[in-house]
Amino acid sequence: MFLYIALIIAAYLLGSISNALWIGKLFYNVDVREHGSRNAGATNILRVLGWKAAAPVFILDFAKGAGAVCLILLTTLVKNPDPPDRFMSNTFVSFQIALGIAAVLGHIFPVFASFKGGKGVATIAGVILAIFPAAMLIVLGIFVIFLLITRYVSLSSIIAAISFPFIVIVVFDVLIDTYEPLTLEIFSVLAMVMILVTHRNNIKRLRNGTEQKIVIRKNPSINIPDKKGEG
Repeated sequence: MFLYIALIIAAYLLGSISNALWIGKLFYNVDVREHGSRNAGATNILRVLGWKAAAPVFILDFAKGAGAVCLILLTTLVKNPDPPDRFMSNTFVSFQIALGIAAVLGHIFPVFASFKGGKGVATIAGVILAIFPAAMLIVLGIFVIFLLITRYVSLSSIIAAISFPFIVIVVFDVLIDTYEPLTLEIFSVLAMVMILVTHRNNIKRLRNGTEQKIVIRKNPSINIPDKKGEG
């Protein structure tokens, strides 16, 4: 029991590494939480500092979600799985989900960054990929399609999140008739709710027509201070 609790704490601490914050400060001398949407996430980094800064932030946020789930490899659930299928047993998947949720909560409320983090999209995507790769590929496809059509990252994330429970419960469990643990179906709904909650301000701006469309920038949209701290 101590090991499982320790791993959940480790997953939270891993999620608490605010990549947008430290990359912005270390390489650009910019606190991204003071610019743009004031969100410590890849989308705001993209708006403020450009794609060269946003790409590693997204990759690292994605990786910490997947990495947190992979902490399950340190447990006896791998060596002594529940029958009949260790990778789809409720016990195995339930702990994967617990690790993933801990990492996402760490990303949204990072202990290393005054509990002011990002919205969790990239981290949740990493979690889903580690738990259910097939569903993640479909969700990613939906996200990309709507991003290309609308150029709204927020709207594309929301639509992809809403599609996730449908894909897990309807497409895989009902239509394809694969065995999906109840905990995974519950998680798909929970993940959707988490994305909707963290995007509540974006939803208001979308309704008001004030949400910004994404623009791929090669250069930052703000003046980056030089070594002397001058703009």
